[in-house]
Amino acid sequence: MEPTPELTFGQRLKVYRERSGKTRAVLGGLVGKSAEWVKAVETGRLLPPRLPMLDRLAQALRVDVADLAGGNLSQMTETLTGPRHAALPAVAAAINRYPIAGTEPPPALDQLGERLAVAWRARHGSPDHRTVLGGLLPDLIRDAQRAVHGHDGADRRRAQALLADLLGLSQMFIAYQPDAALLWRVTDRAVVAAHESGDVRAIAGATWFAMEAYRDAGDWDTATAINLDALQLVEARLAEGGHELLALYGALQTGAAFTAARAGEDGRAWRHLDLAEQAARRLPEGYAQPWTWFSGPVVGFYAVSLDVELQKGGEALRHARRIPPASITSRPRRARHLIEVARAHNLKAQHESTVATLREAYDTAPETIRYNGYARRITMELLSGPAPVRRDAHDLAVKVGLIR
Repeated sequence: MEPTPELTFGQRLKVYRERSGKTRAVLGGLVGKSAEWVKAVETGRLLPPRLPMLDRLAQALRVDVADLAGGNLSQMTETLTGPRHAALPAVAAAINRYPIAGTEPPPALDQLGERLAVAWRARHGSPDHRTVLGGLLPDLIRDAQRAVHGHDGADRRRAQALLADLLGLSQMFIAYQPDAALLWRVTDRAVVAAHESGDVRAIAGATWFAMEAYRDAGDWDTATAINLDALQLVEARLAEGGHELLALYGALQTGAAFTAARAGEDGRAWRHLDLAEQAARRLPEGYAQPWTWFSGPVVGFYAVSLDVELQKGGEALRHARRIPPASITSRPRRARHLIEVARAHNLKAQHESTVATLREAYDTAPETIRYNGYARRITMELLSGPAPVRRDAHDLAVKVGLIR
């Protein structure tokens, strides 16, 4: 079998790996990954890796990186990574500047907290949430850093907790844009600020964001390790933490479940999701944690995602039928759920339902689908799919910026 551009990346990787005589374990070892990671890439459970890992795979297999990518390397990386948002330079400039103590008083923490709460509501309530955040984040980041440097004692620790919260929001803006170094800078600073604050809620939130970053990078071992550490810390403090800490505990359980599913560990995935569901039942009706949007409906959303990651399209669709999308009140979360449902339809080769569900996701939150690698990849595949869906796929591809 000769690798061609018509094959998926995973199929090409498998052809070149088998041609070289390497097992998944051997190839994984050569690039610092597990055999399960190689399997996940080959079967499409994991998106193709970014350029540095592509290069390492190509070297291990002794093939040209462009051949491994399918000919047009730049097109493949552009398809899987969202575009550079117009506000990214301004957000990056604010993050990369370090405030110097001046003569003006530091920002009042109550007002800073209120502005941050407004930004979180905008993130969950706006269809174009990245654009809205792009206008709010630069000033917020500068003021939060000034607050950390301008306050002392308990107020400084509170400012650190606010900064960690804000950096998590910034990570949501930066994610899936072509600036991985900035993403990791924000992730690391959030964890440091959270630990400096001593606030268990801040630590739990920053760890949840860090776990997301490690999982998306394919480092499932680190994602799991820091997740379990945070769960141990939070579980010991649940009695004193109220609803928000309970919800963060639930969010960490869903995160551990999703990472386990991506690694192909279905038993561990469902055990963590069961614990998340138990936490959700103890929350007040209608409550959603502002950072993670953990709530009862979101637990159902993760059940769909676990089945998709485990390549069980039929089970995922059965779970999806139990969750009215409107019950997920965060627009980005709802759109992400719909993308997962579209992935389930795609696993079943239900092309018309796939494109219809992706269109619904776009109508819910255009900037979610525009920056989602799975949605972008499926849309591109549907452009050469069955005739009845090509026009709809073309219209969607134009809307998300894949073609002009």
